[in-house]
Amino acid sequence: MMIEDWTERFQGTAALPRAVRDRLISVARIIHLGAGAQVFGPTNVPDSLFFLYDGRIRVSQSSEAGREIVLYRVDAGESCVLTTACMLAEEAYNAEGIAETNITAIVLPKPAFDRLVSEEEAFRKFVFAAYSRRLIDLLRVVDDVAFGHMDVRLAERLLALAGDHKEIPTTHQNLASELGTAREVISRILSDFQKRGLIAQSRGRIALVDKVALRRIAEAG
Repeated sequence: MMIEDWTERFQGTAALPRAVRDRLISVARIIHLGAGAQVFGPTNVPDSLFFLYDGRIRVSQSSEAGREIVLYRVDAGESCVLTTACMLAEEAYNAEGIAETNITAIVLPKPAFDRLVSEEEAFRKFVFAAYSRRLIDLLRVVDDVAFGHMDVRLAERLLALAGDHKEIPTTHQNLASELGTAREVISRILSDFQKRGLIAQSRGRIALVDKVALRRIAEAG
C-alpha cells in the first residue's frame, strides 16, 4: 500500500503545522502485518507510538488459567493507548494485541513522541482524548463482567459483530473470550437462543435469524 501522507489519517497529526507533519513523516516507519499476527505481547516493552492506519487489532488479556477477555479493539485512524501507557511507564505490556485483519501501521519513535507532546497542544489533546475514551471503554468492560446479564451481553455482542450482515464467522470459544466467561456458558445460552428460533448454528458460523428479537434482549439490560 502506497501512503503519500499518513498524517492526514489521524486527528492528532492532521491538525499539526505542515513543517511538523513533514518531520514526522521523515522519522516514522510504516509496517504491514497479516491477519492473525501478534502485534504486541506481554514480553514486549514498547519504545514507539503505534498509529493504526488500516485494519483492526484486538487487545485482550489472559489469566494464568488460560481464560481470555477482550479489552478493546483498535480501529483504523486510532492509536493504541496501551502502547502509549507502557511506553511512558517503560513497562512491558500486560496484554496481547492480535491483528484481526491485515493491518498497516505507523510507528513513531519515542523521542519524536516526547517532543510532540511537549511542543504541540493539538497532539497533546489528541493523546489525552484517546486515553479518556479508552478508559471509559475499559470501565464498561469491568461493569459488564461484574454486573451484566450474560444473555443480554451475548445478544449485544452478536448484533455488534454481525453489523449489517446476518451471519458471523465465530466459535463459542471466541465469543467466550469476547465476553470474559466460560465457553460452556456461551454454549448454553446459544443453545437456548437456537431453540427460540433467534439464531441458527453451523460449524464456525452463527446466523442471526431474528435480529429484532435479539435486539429486544440486548435492550432489556
